[in-house]
Amino acid sequence: MIRNASIINVFRVSLALIVIVASASSLSAFWLLEKSEQDAELINVAGSHRMKAYKFALQLSSGKKVQASETAQEIDTLWEQPLLHRHFVKAGGSIQQLAKDARTEWQRVHSEIAEQDFARFSQQQSNAIDNYVNQLDTLVGQLQEHSERRMETVRSSLALASFFIVAIFFFLLTVLKRKINQPLRHLLAVSKRLGQGDFTAKSKIDNEDEIGQLSRTMNKMSETVSYFYGGLERRVEQQTQELSRKNKVLSFLYDTARSIIVHSYDYNNYQQVIEKLYEIGEVNDIELCLLTEEGNRPFLQLQPRPSSHEPCEAGDCATCLKAGPGASVIEDKLVYRFVLKREDQNYGVLIVRCEQGQPLATWQQQLMSSTADQLALSQSLKSEEEQVRRLALMHERTVIARELHDSLAQALSYLKIQVTRLHKGIEKNDRATIDDVSSELREGLNSAYRQLRELLTTFRLKVDGSGLYSALQTTVKQLTEQSNMVVHLDYRLNNIPLVPHEEIHLLQIIREASQNAVNHSQGSEVHISLSQPSGQDVELKITDDGIGLPENAEKVNHYGLAIMQERSRNLGGEIKISRLESGGTEVCFTFTPDYLLQ
Repeated sequence: MIRNASIINVFRVSLALIVIVASASSLSAFWLLEKSEQDAELINVAGSHRMKAYKFALQLSSGKKVQASETAQEIDTLWEQPLLHRHFVKAGGSIQQLAKDARTEWQRVHSEIAEQDFARFSQQQSNAIDNYVNQLDTLVGQLQEHSERRMETVRSSLALASFFIVAIFFFLLTVLKRKINQPLRHLLAVSKRLGQGDFTAKSKIDNEDEIGQLSRTMNKMSETVSYFYGGLERRVEQQTQELSRKNKVLSFLYDTARSIIVHSYDYNNYQQVIEKLYEIGEVNDIELCLLTEEGNRPFLQLQPRPSSHEPCEAGDCATCLKAGPGASVIEDKLVYRFVLKREDQNYGVLIVRCEQGQPLATWQQQLMSSTADQLALSQSLKSEEEQVRRLALMHERTVIARELHDSLAQALSYLKIQVTRLHKGIEKNDRATIDDVSSELREGLNSAYRQLRELLTTFRLKVDGSGLYSALQTTVKQLTEQSNMVVHLDYRLNNIPLVPHEEIHLLQIIREASQNAVNHSQGSEVHISLSQPSGQDVELKITDDGIGLPENAEKVNHYGLAIMQERSRNLGGEIKISRLESGGTEVCFTFTPDYLLQ
């Protein structure tokens, strides 16, 4: 009963009992002491009765009537005192009867002696007074015993109250230890384990009191926190897995996009993409079909290696290309089709098959769609690159045809005319014409051969990834090795973005002008300068310290000058060739770069 009782109620009842017992003992002691307050006075009065009784007997025996009468009057007065009457009434029982008998005895003795006018004092009267005194002694003894019993009652009640209070005190100590101290220590240990994250800690207190209720509440709270903590851990783990998966997906898409931008994808790259997509996309059956622009059947079908699924054997891919978003059910399989389409051009289709009860998640569909878009972009860039190569090849062939027409074709036409003249001279046996034609043929063949070498050099000329400056350094090195002239290069176009055709034309003009200086100037130095002095037009200057421009310069290098002028027109610039006053020749060419014209 105490085990399940309320701690507050136990303390309330115990304190109430202590208060009640203490109050009862105090009130009883007060009441008994109040009743015993005048016991001593009463005993003293009783003693006065005895003393006056002996005095009365002595006065009678001495014949002192007046004094005996006064003493008898005093004894009567003492019997009439309210104190005696009140105490005897309160005492009750034998004491009240003894007091009544003693007073009756006194009245009898007093009346007998008063009738004799206090003159005689016989032995009988003396015996009556002794009897009266003995009654008084008995009365006093009874009063003393009655007072002692009251004191004993007070002592007993106080001792009992003290014992009861001490018992209640030790009872409260026991309750404090068993119902408060030990449970609180247990709850404190459990709370420390909970604070350390051990949600398996449970309180074993099963009382019905306040601490028991607190224990059950703590257990429920622990279970609730453990549930939410476990849920939070699961959510954190799920979010971590989700972030890890998204990171892999983004890394895959980024690497794919970067690879597409850096270099064109070939079919081996597509195989790597499919295998990586198979791993990251968490699918069981994936297939990539690539088609040509006019084709209706795939020329290449790619699957992850190794694959337990056979490639699609459909004879016509129009169904897949025309399929919209979402999945179709084919042979008890959910089939998703992601078309590789860009600018109304279909390059193929990415097919994913899965079980009907396990459709693709949203993130998987987004991954497949993004990958299909990137592969379509790769195919588009590859097609554009091939088209650019075709255009470049056609342009290069046009340039070759133009160069051949402007140089070697004209030289061969001139030689053909000379051959016609030679035939006529031979028919007429015109020795002068034959000699002149022979000289022209020799000079024409030499010129044609030189032009052929220049054309071969021009066709082999290229500007690689190192840029125009590197190509110019190579040209300077070649010119220096081919002659005894010192070639100086002053290049100041590092901060200008020249397009490829500008670099090619500049390089060819520099090579042509420098070659002319090496072959015809008879000087020792050639200076090549490229700059942008006004911040707008690019200026090229090639100077030498030779003999200067001859009078028949067009005759000496007709085709070289024509090539430089043609290239200057292609760049929209102006080329000037002049003779320096100090000696030597200067070729000056200016043009506006393409980035300023846009």
